Amino acid sequence: MPNRLAQATSPYLLQHAENPVDWWPWEAEAFEEARRRGVPVLLSVGYSACHWCHVMAHESFEDGPTAEYLNSHFVSVKVDREERPDVDAVYMEAVQAATGQGGWPMTVFLTPDAEPFYFGTYFPPEPRHGMPSFRQVLQGVQQAWAERRDEVDEVAGKIVRDLAGREISYGDAEAPGEEQLGQALLGLTREYDERRGGFGGAPKFPPSMVIEFLLRHHARTGAEGALQMAADTCERMARGGIYDQLGGGFARYSVDREWVVPHFEKMLYDNALLCRVYAHLWRATGSDLARRVALETADFMVRELRTAEGGFASALDADSDDGTGKHVEGAHYVWTPAQLTEVLGAEDAELAAQYFGVTQEGTFEHGASVLQLPQQESVFDAARIASVRERLLAARDGRPAPGRDDKVVAAWNGLAVAALAETGAYFERPDLVEAAVAAADLLVRLHLDEQVRLTRTSKDGRAGANAGVLEDYADVAEGFLALASVTGEGVWLDFAGFLLDHVLTRFTDESGSLYDTAADAERLIRRPQDPTDNATPSGWSAAAGALLSYAAHTGSAPHRAAAERALGVVKALGPRVPRFIGWGLAAAEALLDGPREVAVVAPDPADPAARGLHRTALLGTAPGAVVAFGTEGSDEFPLLADRPLVGGAPAAYVCRNFTCDAPTTDPDRLRTALGVAPTG
Repeated sequence: MPNRLAQATSPYLLQHAENPVDWWPWEAEAFEEARRRGVPVLLSVGYSACHWCHVMAHESFEDGPTAEYLNSHFVSVKVDREERPDVDAVYMEAVQAATGQGGWPMTVFLTPDAEPFYFGTYFPPEPRHGMPSFRQVLQGVQQAWAERRDEVDEVAGKIVRDLAGREISYGDAEAPGEEQLGQALLGLTREYDERRGGFGGAPKFPPSMVIEFLLRHHARTGAEGALQMAADTCERMARGGIYDQLGGGFARYSVDREWVVPHFEKMLYDNALLCRVYAHLWRATGSDLARRVALETADFMVRELRTAEGGFASALDADSDDGTGKHVEGAHYVWTPAQLTEVLGAEDAELAAQYFGVTQEGTFEHGASVLQLPQQESVFDAARIASVRERLLAARDGRPAPGRDDKVVAAWNGLAVAALAETGAYFERPDLVEAAVAAADLLVRLHLDEQVRLTRTSKDGRAGANAGVLEDYADVAEGFLALASVTGEGVWLDFAGFLLDHVLTRFTDESGSLYDTAADAERLIRRPQDPTDNATPSGWSAAAGALLSYAAHTGSAPHRAAAERALGVVKALGPRVPRFIGWGLAAAEALLDGPREVAVVAPDPADPAARGLHRTALLGTAPGAVVAFGTEGSDEFPLLADRPLVGGAPAAYVCRNFTCDAPTTDPDRLRTALGVAPTG
């Protein structure tokens, strides 16, 4: 019999709707029930594409005796961290403070007042590697609750007080300058893996936001070391197993330092961020590899993540059926030499094994290999490789596909809108721009209410119940601003402004510090607040960048001042932890450069000369530059006001703070104007 999760919109919660555990969603009634019964709350947090979440579900939550014990002694609450990032953030902070590490599934025991007192992540069904079994944990917590209640309440109260003391107040600090950005670059250089690319050890995550900072820093200063780190890291990732060599798109992270074996789940946010990074790398260098990866990643998102309503689904699972009915991580993607031969025949299989690095020993499990590009492609026959790739992809498409989390998350769709709009414009792929517009239309139609307040998620054309958080407002605004620059449609600038007004009034305090939830949002044991990047840009940094871009478009002093105040945290943290505040560093680069404001006016936007100037403006590498495109006298963009044609011809104006250089009708001169002469 289905439990209370059967009415959820979250695919992750729906995966647990048939569990024998009497699950509750996160709601006040669950805690009232715990208070009425005098029992603690088990909070279990995960997400649909999480491998170990599936493992614990099969081992424990589908087990009848375990469920019976839970139902007798606890009120069990299941949360999708992607629907409720605020709940996840608050309790993950407690888990990390108590244990020194975190992860999913997150397992937290709470009082009926939602105060945490015992923490963990995955627990096995039997004691293993020094870990207690889940049943032992449940019994220990229940015993402590029954016999040492005063001690439990004391621990819970102390944890809540400690969390309350972690308020961040950098809003009054100055934005970072040359010195702090130079120190951040030096810190990244020290942590850089020169042999393998990327930063740090295993597991190794794609450093999308740091690469964006490195590209902008090079564009502004000419620092070749910054560009080299960005380019080399992108090449190593693109040649590694973390990149899908057949279908395009990136897996979540590499379990090793060499980018060989991925954790196979594919997330929308990673692919949106990396698509944009590779497009920007191509813009800076003309790299054929960067161009190919940007386009393949964009095509992957449209082909495999686009929903019927025009938005983009959250993720593809790491696991899939291996053909025997057993769900195995990576089964959809890996190959043995025998499988290559079965699809290609002996001769082409030998070529494919050499090209993709498939060995008899394998690079993954059970003699299977993750496809890579260990050698330069130029030594192989391009037409023959294209045929091999096409046949392997067709054969792979016949395998059981990984599950897809179909919910549409506002923030991640905002990132996808920005990536697809820019990639489509750079490479003259109007279909990608159209996909970006369709996703933006969905966000307006389904995720915005009459007060232009965002809903966090939707699924199957139905809006979810959870309010948008700071990253939703900031990333959707970022997507709309990119779309405004690419399409020349001022309505997207207007929508961005509405969202950013909410950031100023509902997410910002008097000092300029930002919070992840609105002032009128549901009250948790702590109002979450984190300026550091995780898998996506922090809401704080994303808001700073979007506020700055909007100010550049409109000349709004309040929005620029708010961006500068928000970037005060980057001055404090950038030199110390640059790997974890890359998006803030990138926004700071834009601030130091102006950012540039480019107005392209035309008698007719369809005129080839006007379109050429517009595309040249979009291809400028000046950090954070904004572009307005339209007819002379148009009121859609403030930047176009009082910007006349030159001799009746289309013209481009490059400005800072609405003060412009002499206009030009020459794309080459515009290209030069949007570059920066090296200074170091």
